[in-house]
Amino acid sequence: MTISEVARQVGLQASAIRYYEQIGLLPRAQRVSGQRRYDSTAVYRLAIIQCARQLGFTLAEIRHLFFGFRNVTRASERWHTLSRRKIAELDDLMDRIMHVRRLLKRMIKNCHCDTLDQCGKGLFQSALIRDSGELPGVGRTRA
Repeated sequence: MTISEVARQVGLQASAIRYYEQIGLLPRAQRVSGQRRYDSTAVYRLAIIQCARQLGFTLAEIRHLFFGFRNVTRASERWHTLSRRKIAELDDLMDRIMHVRRLLKRMIKNCHCDTLDQCGKGLFQSALIRDSGELPGVGRTRA
């Protein structure tokens, strides 16, 4: 298959396929009359790459999926290992998002500043923001 045929089948741009080949996620294609020629294994590997990208895996993580395990490691074991790591990463991210969300709600409720200088003064005077990352009395200062 030509690169355009593969691109059409998997829904990628040819440039993405060339990039994946360049960084080693996709084996170099054979050349016939100067054109890249791919077999069905390239389509399957690209399907894995696309799925992993949609699940939020980085290219480094995808590289680990392909090359970071012993050759005898089953695909399911590879996915399970990386998925557990990604879930832990997402859990941490959700915790941080919820923390920021709480702080923003507090900001909406408590900020009554007329100027940004007043906000800055309130933030600066609050040692808690430097120590804990919290925004306790944000905007309450009316200097």
